Amino acid sequence: MGRGVSPPATVTLRPGLAESFLEERVPDPKPEPGDLPEAAPRRPERIGVLGGTFDPPHVGHLWLATLAADAMGLERVVFMPAAQPPHKQGQPITSAASRLLMTRLAIGAEGLFELSLIEMERSGPSFTVDSVEELRALYEDASLFLVMAADSLAQIDSWHEPDRLLSLIEWVVGPRPGAAPPDRAALHERFGPAAERIHLVNGPALDVSSSEIRQRVAAGRAIRYLVPRAVEELISEQHLYRP
Repeated sequence: MGRGVSPPATVTLRPGLAESFLEERVPDPKPEPGDLPEAAPRRPERIGVLGGTFDPPHVGHLWLATLAADAMGLERVVFMPAAQPPHKQGQPITSAASRLLMTRLAIGAEGLFELSLIEMERSGPSFTVDSVEELRALYEDASLFLVMAADSLAQIDSWHEPDRLLSLIEWVVGPRPGAAPPDRAALHERFGPAAERIHLVNGPALDVSSSEIRQRVAAGRAIRYLVPRAVEELISEQHLYRP
């Protein structure tokens, strides 16, 4: 016989086995939309907002933002340099461009921090309440928290429309050396039920101030470790705060 191709073997299934064989391999029907379990609602992102003149930004600012993020579970903190700080009208301040660049350098290595140009791009005094309204529109699905130190809270009535500000954004208040800890009873007396939107955060406080850093630079003294290294180098390169 010559070599040829053998016909394919025939497989005979006993009665009833073919049906069970097919049944085992029939894919399950796709579930109806109503049968799917509902996904857990996603928690709104929690974002801190830290405004200031940042002249210059220093480790106290970075620590306050970190302390607030740790205590309140913030996923990021937005640094918001003021173009025209209302409380410093008539006082000499460093150019907006230099302060913006220093702030960018100060937070650049930290993924938790971001930079906002809202106040730099808006003309007129940099009122926090106006900036918060813009941020609420920008982060409409997020929960916003205004970060400040205890000394700022003590001067809050000198701010523009503080009651409206509290209605727009919750406050997170960190400690400040030399400033008395906020009194919860006094806050309720001042703000009523809205005082519950003010969160007091405890933790170490760094006794560092921008004015002290400027004075040290003017006197030719060291500021190493009071500001991030990149900020120190920029101050030296641009001869900032020199007499």
